[in-house]
Amino acid sequence: MNDQQRQMTEMLRKTFDAVSEGYDGKALRFFPLSADHLSGLLGLRGNEQVLDVACGTGHATIALARRLPQGRVTAVDLSPGMLEQARRKTASAGIGNAEFLERDMQVPGFAEGSFDVAVCAFGIFFVMDMEAQLARIASMVKPGGRIAITTFQDDYFQPLRDRFFGQLSRFSAEDPPQAWKRVATEAGCRQFFASAGLQHVRVELKNVGYYLAGADEWWDIVWNAGFRRFVARLSAADQERFKREHLEEIAMLGTDKGIWLDVNVLFTIGTKQ
Repeated sequence: MNDQQRQMTEMLRKTFDAVSEGYDGKALRFFPLSADHLSGLLGLRGNEQVLDVACGTGHATIALARRLPQGRVTAVDLSPGMLEQARRKTASAGIGNAEFLERDMQVPGFAEGSFDVAVCAFGIFFVMDMEAQLARIASMVKPGGRIAITTFQDDYFQPLRDRFFGQLSRFSAEDPPQAWKRVATEAGCRQFFASAGLQHVRVELKNVGYYLAGADEWWDIVWNAGFRRFVARLSAADQERFKREHLEEIAMLGTDKGIWLDVNVLFTIGTKQ
């Protein structure tokens, strides 16, 4: 791992530690909604050994564990804060077939062929070399096993996302990374899995969107997930000004039902040779 990768890893660890307590808030319910759908797509028998990579607070882990009465989920994440929340949730739910380990997904530490299935929900695009990461995940799965990821389609959170980065550009000239766009279309996901030698690739698009009660719920998403790292680069005074001006703009999108949060998710599943 080079210096740039180490810096990125440390920045992500700090970001997700900071957001961990708010990550399971109502405004971010697209995470458990998509996790439930992913677990159903895998057609699990119930006795598999499953790896959950970049597990966060355990949304996919919990959904998978409930479908594995004779199986087990091993979940890894680099954020101690996220893992603490995940362990608390699984204990509260009475789930005993899930284990959480603090590990960087770029250095997972498992032998080849250790698992029947591996998933990575909304995590693959945080790694600069996504092809190497997918190959790394695939190496830990047995031949004939399945690998699945979830990613956002390129139009996710629109028009709120464009309003966010448009407003942010008035405070900071730094452009957000665009690597995620390579896995933000069906064609991109298919090509991505083909590059890792995975077969029988299928991609399903599902909108798990919903209405937010108001602009404050949108801020819950901004402040309690990955977008926070962009706002956190601003000074305290600029953060307050950005929040005020941005939420005034977002509030104008409200209807009698609320503010629609469009969350198109791509579910990509492939089989290891």
